[in-house]
Amino acid sequence: MKTNFILLVAFFCMSFQESFSQNSLDRHQAKIENGTIEGTYLAESGIHAFKGIPYAQPPVGNLRWQAPQPAQNWTGVKQTIKFGPKAMQKPIFGDMGFRSYGMSEDCLYLNVWTPAKTSEEKLPVLVYFYGGGLMAGDGSEPRYDGEQMAKEGIVSVTVNYRLGVFGFFAHPGLTKESPHHSSSNYGYLDQQAALQWVHDNIAAFGGDPKKVTIAGESAGSISVSVQMASPLSKDLIAGAIGESGAAINPTLAPIPLEKAEQNGLAFATKIGANSLAELRAIPAEKLLDLAFKPGTPQMSATIDGYLLPKSLVEIYTAGEQADVPLLAGWNSAEIPYFALLGNKTPTPENYKNIIEAIYKVQAPEVLKLYPGNSELEVMHSASDLASDRFIVYSTWKWADMHSQHGQPVYRYLFSRVRPGMTAEMGNAKPGLAGGVIKDGQGKAAPKPKYEGASHASEIEYALGNLPLNKVYAWTDDDYKVSKTMFTYFANFIKTGNPNGEGLPKWQPITKESQRDPYMNIDVHSRLEFDTHKNRYYFLDKIYNP
Repeated sequence: MKTNFILLVAFFCMSFQESFSQNSLDRHQAKIENGTIEGTYLAESGIHAFKGIPYAQPPVGNLRWQAPQPAQNWTGVKQTIKFGPKAMQKPIFGDMGFRSYGMSEDCLYLNVWTPAKTSEEKLPVLVYFYGGGLMAGDGSEPRYDGEQMAKEGIVSVTVNYRLGVFGFFAHPGLTKESPHHSSSNYGYLDQQAALQWVHDNIAAFGGDPKKVTIAGESAGSISVSVQMASPLSKDLIAGAIGESGAAINPTLAPIPLEKAEQNGLAFATKIGANSLAELRAIPAEKLLDLAFKPGTPQMSATIDGYLLPKSLVEIYTAGEQADVPLLAGWNSAEIPYFALLGNKTPTPENYKNIIEAIYKVQAPEVLKLYPGNSELEVMHSASDLASDRFIVYSTWKWADMHSQHGQPVYRYLFSRVRPGMTAEMGNAKPGLAGGVIKDGQGKAAPKPKYEGASHASEIEYALGNLPLNKVYAWTDDDYKVSKTMFTYFANFIKTGNPNGEGLPKWQPITKESQRDPYMNIDVHSRLEFDTHKNRYYFLDKIYNP
């Protein structure tokens, strides 16, 4: 009897140990639905990193221009220790640095950083979508690295998705063969599939599928606005962060499916492809080159009746989007004044002439909203107008609509201007979207008379990744700004509220707000109130009448 009891206890202990081992990340392994994966343990931070996890089948061959299909199972242990390939793209932005394993049409991979020791911890989750105009970008970029968020107790995920002609090509034949009578939106459907994968698998990494916050910058922010609006995704998220951008006219707004199909037919005709089979037979590199030739018709996301039943303005106005807290904002000078003025000197006369050429009978109203009575005022107002037309208005519209339906909207303005470049960069200057331009004459570019925080410049601050960007000579003030913004973001991911001890109090916009508060994030961050709503109301009449 005693022997039987001892054997029973031993069996129970072995069973318990086996169960714990299956739920433990101590061996740097995780068991997900498709099989077991093994990642890397980052000893200095105590974080487990799993890179290049397939979340769908490779979208190649007959799967080109189809909705992503579930990943296939594997036996044994899959090594997930290096980033997967980046999506097909051209090097169109100078601020992108990749750690990816080459470039391929086979690109549907994601990366996970987790601080969890077991799968039972139910930690909050961040899923981050990269920017790049839906034409470029990759989840391996150092500025999106998830280690710092993981050190704050957050399971962090970056996602690769299809881009350009591979991600947003519509064609009547594709619509006909689709079970959902839809085409284009493949990049957005990839993101949705990744969110479903996170819902189904993130517990294996100690994450809570009910506490998933989606975030992104530029095209990534635009993606967040789409996933919030889509009936396919809205129930998979608990919060959203948007950094500069929403899929609202004039910023990469989805177009009617029929119009996109016409564009797709025009492209197919232009390149001499008479069938879907011929289109799918074109090698990926050649197709990419063809899509970048001058005169190529627009490749656009669509209002397809499946991913998006209506435009975002219609969905958000009706309150049909995800019912979650939103943190959203933009930078103080998304693009510089010469994006509007071109090579004209910023004199009041030149500015007035350009405004009259663009807005005609509305020019007097524009000049009141964006005055230009001196050279400095012209530079300031021209940058404001160019930025509003580019991406600020759409972000404001998104936040404004969402604030009318019960959930808080925490709006920010990022104002920190990046420091100068490191000595190693030599005679270089920043590009329009955070890129780096080498001066062929060997002369450093002159410092502009008016500066603000440029597009994409907040990413490293927000995600705690300043040290991974070796281009700029970061100062103590930059690290102070980063700590503030990073902490706000981390708090929001954990609780749906960015406020916390030691931070300036951030008041949300709600439908009861008389004035719209926002957090001005800078060396001395502070709560301010919007004084520019008349600008957005004016643009609203133009872009979304």
